[in-house]
Amino acid sequence: MEDALVISITRHALITALLVVTPLLVLAMLVGLVVSIVQTATSIQEQTLTFVPKILAVLIGLMFLNGWMIKTMVNFTTYLWSNIPNFIK
Repeated sequence: MEDALVISITRHALITALLVVTPLLVLAMLVGLVVSIVQTATSIQEQTLTFVPKILAVLIGLMFLNGWMIKTMVNFTTYLWSNIPNFIK
């Protein structure tokens, strides 16, 4: 296997991983920002108040995005499996 091919496969894997994870990370970041603003405005500094909304937001995001996430990962896996003969040349 050539170095350029390995780099290409690795780059494709990293881009796919970032593409799948980014919506959930952005959602958690936005919920964390809103919770921080509410905590600052109300002077409530409870540590558990920051984690529970983020976890719920990510779970709700997973409920809505799981089909797209699985489709993206299956497409990448299909790409890898279908190109195995090209990879070993």
